[in-house]
Amino acid sequence: MKIEKVETELYHVPLAKPVVDAIHGVQREFSLIVVKITTDDGATGMGYTYSVGKVGGTSIATLVKDNLVPLLIGEDPRRIEQLWNKMWWALHYVGRSGIAVFALSAVDTALWDLKARMANEPMWRFLGGHDNKAEAYGGGIDFDMTIPQLLDQTQGFLDAGIRAIKIKIGRESIAQECERIAAIREFIGPDKKLMVDVNMKWSVEQALRAVRAFEKYDLYWIEEPTIPDDIEGHRRIETEGPIPVATGENLHSIYEFKEMISRGGVSFPDADISNLGGITALMKVAHIAEAYNRNLTTHGIQEMHVSCLAAIPNASLLEIHAFRLDDFLVHQLEIRDGYAYASDRPGHGVEIDWEKIAAHRVAFSEECVMAPTY
Repeated sequence: MKIEKVETELYHVPLAKPVVDAIHGVQREFSLIVVKITTDDGATGMGYTYSVGKVGGTSIATLVKDNLVPLLIGEDPRRIEQLWNKMWWALHYVGRSGIAVFALSAVDTALWDLKARMANEPMWRFLGGHDNKAEAYGGGIDFDMTIPQLLDQTQGFLDAGIRAIKIKIGRESIAQECERIAAIREFIGPDKKLMVDVNMKWSVEQALRAVRAFEKYDLYWIEEPTIPDDIEGHRRIETEGPIPVATGENLHSIYEFKEMISRGGVSFPDADISNLGGITALMKVAHIAEAYNRNLTTHGIQEMHVSCLAAIPNASLLEIHAFRLDDFLVHQLEIRDGYAYASDRPGHGVEIDWEKIAAHRVAFSEECVMAPTY
């Protein structure tokens, strides 16, 4: 079996409504970079990554086409570890994160989809099969919302069967943030999980002052309280403050996660297959976290991540993110009684309605075909 064809496609997907957080500002769309792999005997796999707005989308797609596809054509797609290392070292000098690892992520996820489909197994069982579900939480991008709007959003999550809530914070006024957090806590009651997300906005000292003020609201975690590069700062917030820290959506290698976890900077490592190196890297981070008695959470791409969390014994919460493909999915993610259920279809089970999403395709579609042998 050999890889015969790799197709790369780019879409600019509009959000249902603009969203705002403390660091990225207003977001109206996201870039979706899709990779489709086909073997010489007709087996297929699909993966994707995304970026905020239009930033980097064309570059990621071009990197896949120009630099990764030539490494894949003619190779055995079942040797994922070998292919992952081949791609990692080809990209290593120009970047061990950023655009390089985003490109690697989309390809790796497509390879895992192909391999699980060949085995006729759903991804959650193919990767380990611990459970078929993961506890879900509503991750609103809601920094600019008024308190009544926050409450309306929260009610929408509850109506959808979600029982844990996260809101965006990061203002200079801690008193103002306390007012917003208090309103949500009162609305959902004392028994449901409530988290906050700073999106890296604060200094360590600001974060420490904030978590002490937030203690009475019984927060499950504070996410990205400061910049991801400051491991010592995270350790201080984690150990000196009363609220557990979640971080990792801006960590782009297993080595960065290993440092953050081993140095005591995080209670809930927060991984994302779209920017970490795909399923291969996420599963390794999950095992590192397990060795340090930490539970893994995930960032976005809920329709893919549910299978990864369902596969492992140390799963924490699955984020139901505002960047959604729901309008273009053939099968919607099933959520009930606080849990999201992994697909039982072969592979990751994510099927995009290509005709429906075609209107958002950017003029970028390239493929590389294996040369015939004589």
